[in-house]
Parts: sequence; structure tokens; C-alpha cells
Amino acid sequence: MRVLLIGANGYLGRFVADRLLADPAVQLTALGRGDDADVRFDLASGSPGALTRFLDAVHPGVVINCAGATRGGARELTRHNTVAVATVCEALRRSGCGARLVQIGCGAEYGPSQSGSSTAEDAVPRPGGPYGVSKLAATELVLGSGLDAVVLRVFSPAGPGTPAGSPLGRLAEAMRRAMQSGDGELKLGGLGAQRDFVDVRDVARAVHAASLSAAQGVINIGSGRAVRLRDAAAVLARVAGYGGALHELDAPPGPLRAAIGHPRTDPDHAAPVAYPYPDGCGSWQQADVRTARDRLGWRPRINLEESLADIWMEAACRI
Repeated sequence: MRVLLIGANGYLGRFVADRLLADPAVQLTALGRGDDADVRFDLASGSPGALTRFLDAVHPGVVINCAGATRGGARELTRHNTVAVATVCEALRRSGCGARLVQIGCGAEYGPSQSGSSTAEDAVPRPGGPYGVSKLAATELVLGSGLDAVVLRVFSPAGPGTPAGSPLGRLAEAMRRAMQSGDGELKLGGLGAQRDFVDVRDVARAVHAASLSAAQGVINIGSGRAVRLRDAAAVLARVAGYGGALHELDAPPGPLRAAIGHPRTDPDHAAPVAYPYPDGCGSWQQADVRTARDRLGWRPRINLEESLADIWMEAACRI
């Protein structure tokens, strides 16, 4: 099976590539903006016609799009998350390859949900920020394209390679600094938020399963369990061997406020917070993952403690 993977050098894309390369039946080609891609192409600025010519030459059976942006202003997010997907859809429509499209969506497309509830695929999306809006627009483009396509709405990925700007990445970095300086207490903000964390390697398994299936539409990929960031911090402290006290700040300053959301626009300065939670998802998110089980035969295998242990192992290497 010929597979074209877009965004293979990104956080999710690297693990998807590893999973596909382990399948001897897959012939993988990576397309992206980096020098390590088999083919260099910028979806945000490249033309559908140029991509169509490449598709006709390679003739993949599956196209997996892991590319996108999680940081930046509305214009940049729209370019990389929406315009780029429009280019992919148009190129596939023009091409004669007839490839199946697996698009990586995001739980932020749903926006805030009621505490204690599980969000299913038929929930009305109400994204609370520009990132979720840009990803939802991409999903709508895919669903309305007429292509053989599936959108995997990934909730909060975790595990090895977790970006330092993500919620768990910020927790690990703050703990590393506290241990390095010998601080007996760690003050953190935003620990009341509850998120559905799913290991990035489980996400890669879901992408692989989706590429082989005939499932279409939207499918949630998560653990099916919301975890309070305060509890995740306690597990991380146990894994790290940090014996200090964890204190939550009721009204954190800008840099800490971003601890519960997506990476800040600028890594050195706090971005204005336009929503109660930077990822636009409110205080609670939990995925209903029954569709993934029923249509993909997929279940998460890696628990959060193992994901946190891998996050800490990478953070500890920076000591």
C-alpha cells in the first residue's frame, strides 16, 4: 500500500511515520516543508495543481495529513490548518489516484462541554478559540469534499516528544527547574482544568487503523477519561521523585495561565488570553471513544502514568 504522509516531522507525524514504517505492507513517502521530507512542499502556499501532479506521479492509495499549526494568530492558524487542507482536498479531487484521506482533527473543535459528560461525534462543535475554529473549518472542508475521507479528532496527545509548550510539557519543565534549584515547593496555575489525555503512540495506532479501514466521517481519539491537571501533576511528581509541595495559584500571571492551553503565540512572552482557557475548551473535556472501538477496532493501550514517565525522562535529560 502506497501511503503519502504529510507532516511527518511534526509531533504526531513522527510517531505515525514510525508506525507505518513498521508495517512491511506500507510503502511510505513523506511530504513536508523540512529538508528531511522525501518531497518538499508547503501546503499553505503551494498550489493544488502542483500537488495534483505529484499525486498522479506517486499514485498513493492513502494520504494522511498530520500537518498543521497549534500556535500563532488567527491568520497563521487559518493558513496552516484550513487553507492547507483546502489544497489537499482540491488536489485529491483533481487527481486520478483515488486516494483515501485521513485528516488529523482536534478535540478543540468541540469547544467547552458540560462537566462530567463525554463528547460524542454528533455533538455540535462550538470551538472557543481561533485554533479550534481553524481545525473545525478544515474538518468541514474534508467532510464536504466528496472524497473517501475520515477525520480523527484527537483530544490531548501526551507521551514522548510532548512539546514543552503543552500543558504536560509545562508541568514537566516547571518540575525540572524546581528540582534543579532545590525548591521545596512548586507553584502552578490552571491545575483545575480536566482534559482527556491520549498517548501519542496510541494516536499513531489509530491513524494506521483508519488508513486500512473504510470508516468515514468523524471519529474521536482519546482515552475516554478526563484527568484533572492537578492529579497529573501529582503523578508526575511521583514519577520524578519530587518530594516538594505543589501549590495552585488562584490567579496566575500570564506565563502560568498558558499552562492549561495550547502553546503561547510567543515562547518568551505571554499572549493575551481572550478566553477563560487558552485552548478554548473550558474546564472539562472527555471523549466518547465508542466509535473508534466499533469502527476501527481501536482502544487506547498506554496509561497516563506511562506517558508522564516518558515526558519526565525527556525533561530530566535537560538537567
